Amino acid sequence: MSRHVAIVTDSTAYLPARTMERHRITAVPLTVVLGDRALEEGTEISTRSLAQALQKRRPVTTSRPGPEVFAETYRRVADSGATGIVSLHLSAELSGTYDAAVVAARGAPVPVRVVDTGMIAMALGFCALAAAETAEAGGTVDEAVTAAEKRAAGTSAYFYVDTLDYLRRGGRIGAAQALLGSALAVKPLLQLAGGRIEPLEKVRTASKAIARLEEIAAERAGGAEVDVAVHHLAAQERASALADRLRTRLPGLADLHVSEVGAVIGAHTGPGLLGVVVSAR
Repeated sequence: MSRHVAIVTDSTAYLPARTMERHRITAVPLTVVLGDRALEEGTEISTRSLAQALQKRRPVTTSRPGPEVFAETYRRVADSGATGIVSLHLSAELSGTYDAAVVAARGAPVPVRVVDTGMIAMALGFCALAAAETAEAGGTVDEAVTAAEKRAAGTSAYFYVDTLDYLRRGGRIGAAQALLGSALAVKPLLQLAGGRIEPLEKVRTASKAIARLEEIAAERAGGAEVDVAVHHLAAQERASALADRLRTRLPGLADLHVSEVGAVIGAHTGPGLLGVVVSAR
């Protein structure tokens, strides 16, 4: 049984399964409530099922894991030989997941540092990877936390959505902002700022909004060495085309991931989501 610093995150990091296995990262699932059924993200509900439910306007909500779920995860990770745990989670401005992890950490059998990354999706995933790579190199809990926080500081996330209505329903954006977007028939671009989802720009058409999303990502990357993730929900062709264009535009591109978001983010953005995460190495 090897002694090591372990990395725990949550299911909204959307890291590829092979990457999580290779770096021994554990993800605690959030829950999607579809009608009267509570389903774990990543195992019990597919993004296709979610998209169909949203298009039919069925009630969809999300829920954080309870402290007991984190407590069991920390015990299991400690039993595997971990001498310390770094637990990295989506923005506390968007979910109570961080708070639940803090409660569980108090009774954990090994020291646990819980970190509100202020991030979501692969913006969170890149933080978890940075921490895992540091731990694999023999780093301490504090060093792994520092690596994650440094990565978060150099990471930006931008999103295009077809409508702000889903974000309004979930309380992630103000009703007045959503109403204004609908009234003007504009296509909104959003950003993650201070752990919150905030309006960035309003563009008249979907094609112009996606072109602008590409421009913003390229401007943000500049000539630096960056990792990029392109996310989507029920928009694979758009995502693949955007990824192809970014490959030719970013001189410092290291890794590029293209993936469909899971049900938790999808429940708040709706089908048609297109997102770009730019993370400096």
